[in-house]
Amino acid sequence: MILTVTLNTALDITYRVPALRPHAAHRVSEVTERPGGKGLNVARVLAALGHEVTVTGFAGGATGRVVRERLTGTPGVTDALVPVADATRRTIAVVDDHTGDTTQLNEPGPTITPTEWSAFQQAYEDLLASASAVALCGSLPPGVPVGAYAHLVRSAKAAGVPVLLDTSGEALRRGVAARPDVIKPNADELAELTGSHEPSRATQDARRRGARSVVASLGEAGLLAVTPEGHWRATPPTRLHGNPTGAGDAAVAGLLSGLVEQLPWPDRLARAAALSAASVTAPVAGEFDREVYEELLGRVAVTSEASAA
Repeated sequence: MILTVTLNTALDITYRVPALRPHAAHRVSEVTERPGGKGLNVARVLAALGHEVTVTGFAGGATGRVVRERLTGTPGVTDALVPVADATRRTIAVVDDHTGDTTQLNEPGPTITPTEWSAFQQAYEDLLASASAVALCGSLPPGVPVGAYAHLVRSAKAAGVPVLLDTSGEALRRGVAARPDVIKPNADELAELTGSHEPSRATQDARRRGARSVVASLGEAGLLAVTPEGHWRATPPTRLHGNPTGAGDAAVAGLLSGLVEQLPWPDRLARAAALSAASVTAPVAGEFDREVYEELLGRVAVTSEASAA
């Protein structure tokens, strides 16, 4: 079983409009609602790849009930979310059908009490006993300590469970110091962590800060990986247009599935890059176009990279 942790779960609402214009009224052509938050998106992609996944984190209020109801109908995904008093957040994505651009509005999330945080930690410890790998994903809701991911990384390592961390800001900075097996920042998160905007140098700096392996998402430039086994770049053969929300989560699913299947790093990176690209053509985060994925998988270029000085 793969475990994904989403401390700040959400109900993802996607609106599609013919064209998005500031200060104007819009007629929405399509509305979709899905359980969201990065770890839940990762879980749905993993389940579509055939893995059994358990999701945990927090869920509360009317929005939390909708999230859990929607999870019930997701094959391969087991709900182990911890109930809280405050309401789960919503995220709003507005997709401009003319340009393909997406505007994202993210609520802050529920306020978590010390008692609720303690209950989650106990549930997490129990779930680690049967986990083959764990992904710690996304932002921290109000009330959760900024060092939460560092604590969860250390717990996973003490249990002998490989752990991937995908977050940002101070939560990432502290989490890296706990020595996760993999971190997956995007270019902005990597620059914020290291102070460097040169990706090769920044990924190596991030690894020196504690991560065993660093895989950076570089948008159209693909993925850049620095690992104990080598340095690689994975580049999709073509740019695909669509909704990029969730592309990073699909990449995390590719990396995590490759880890538990014990694939060599170049194969993990090819899978992650192909899934990330195929998710752009899917209507909502947490899904991917399987036909596009299978077509791209054999065409992703994975090349060895020289170390920066």
